[in-house]
Amino acid sequence: MTARVLLVTSEAVPLVKTGGLADVITALAQALRQQGVDATVMMPGYPAAIENACNLKQAGNLPELPGGPGTILHGVMPGSDVPVVLLKTERFDQRTANPYVDENGAEFDDNALCFGSLAHAAVSICAGETDLPVPHVVHANDWHAGLVPALLRMKGITGVGTLLTIHNLAFQGNFAMSAAADLAIPDSMLTPDQFEFWGKMSFLKAGILYADRISTVSRSYANEILTPRFGHGFDGLLGARREALVAIPNGVDTGAWDPASDRLTVRHFSLNDMRGKSGCKRDLQQLFGLPVDPFAPVLAIGSRITHQKMADVAIDALPGVLERFPRAQLIVLGRGDHAYEQAFLGMAERFPGRVAIHIGYDERRAHALHAGADMLLHGTRFEPFGLTPLYSMRYGTIPIASRVGGMIDSIVDAGLQGTIPDDASGILFDGEQAQDMVAAISRAFELYARPNEWHLMQRNAMSADFSWSGPAEQYIGVYREIAPVEAQALFDERSAAVNDSVNLPADEEAAEAAAMPEYMTA
Repeated sequence: MTARVLLVTSEAVPLVKTGGLADVITALAQALRQQGVDATVMMPGYPAAIENACNLKQAGNLPELPGGPGTILHGVMPGSDVPVVLLKTERFDQRTANPYVDENGAEFDDNALCFGSLAHAAVSICAGETDLPVPHVVHANDWHAGLVPALLRMKGITGVGTLLTIHNLAFQGNFAMSAAADLAIPDSMLTPDQFEFWGKMSFLKAGILYADRISTVSRSYANEILTPRFGHGFDGLLGARREALVAIPNGVDTGAWDPASDRLTVRHFSLNDMRGKSGCKRDLQQLFGLPVDPFAPVLAIGSRITHQKMADVAIDALPGVLERFPRAQLIVLGRGDHAYEQAFLGMAERFPGRVAIHIGYDERRAHALHAGADMLLHGTRFEPFGLTPLYSMRYGTIPIASRVGGMIDSIVDAGLQGTIPDDASGILFDGEQAQDMVAAISRAFELYARPNEWHLMQRNAMSADFSWSGPAEQYIGVYREIAPVEAQALFDERSAAVNDSVNLPADEEAAEAAAMPEYMTA
């Protein structure tokens, strides 16, 4: 018998992707399977997911799901051996673009029913009500799967361990209390000490309360979310469950994001032979309609264009940077708030031939951006992990990032002045003002003009180990702890002691708080 884990999520590459969560889920499932765990991804049966999954077969009918009946489909991810379970319902059939919001950016009014049905379907699998084997552990990801641990408890199913991973605490799945009845949640669970959160029912709060373990995706973020500044109202609850909280960093799919073999870039290169990067830079400039100039520093932004990602700060900061450095080029790839998008498009009109904006996302442009840019700007007010800077580092594109969350753990700061440390791999900045961002970008341009230091940073960035092997071992250790007793031996025992617990001795906690930058404690 093999240890079985069901990863419940709202998206996974290559079926549906709106952000880093999709990358994480599939890469983690692959890494777990490589280490001998039978990991299966479960997600909604959006039309795109059903169209792209391979060898789909019906594995159960669930006639009494919230919002209408559903069908369980079982197949595999294209291009891999990762099994995938899709929940097909009439409501998910209607999600043809962004699975969470409409074309105007407004949340769909039936999100509670849609993702509540996903949780109920996962519980049906755990109850043996489908043709699929019962997992030993359910790994719920973000609010979309937050009801799973609570529903298992409500139904008295104790033979399945539960882990909730918080990929972004800002997204909580808070809905009107009136949705509870349709989700079969009793009134007794709608109190302030249960699912109620500021007058609404919170899927994420339910998961935090009832999961056997709670994880988040970097040690720095795990400590941040215990503070009012980053806790988004949950810092007290997470503090109460601190003993159940662990920090396990994300990894990078080193097969998909490899400059030496990337199928989506025009030239390949490596740490020992960087010649291909100049060809990727030329391709990036051509792809975005900018003049080909091998000596122009190319600054890229590749993220959601939102307040969280400091789009407002970048809009204020970048015109001055472009005026000060007349040869610099700026490329922006992403989508988000309409007003910010329009402001970036206006910047392209103001600086023709130097600024290129693509509203949207596709993998070809994303890979070209990371491979061809010289530096990546990743300002953000909070960042649980920060996959995008790691992608850029794999390609020798130096990150300029906010000193928050996982980026504190993964980027070695060159500092804003003086000689860089021998292990520097990027530039971090504090604060949320335009001048803070301008100082960091100016430092990057200064170092770009000093080839010896710039190449040292590129080597450090490209040689860092961001593979999934270590994080997968940590997850296996957590799974073993929470699996039913009779299944614990099925999990790899060598991983049992690898967990990076957030529990800190009182004196270490005090020292850490004292050392925390002022912007984190204000």
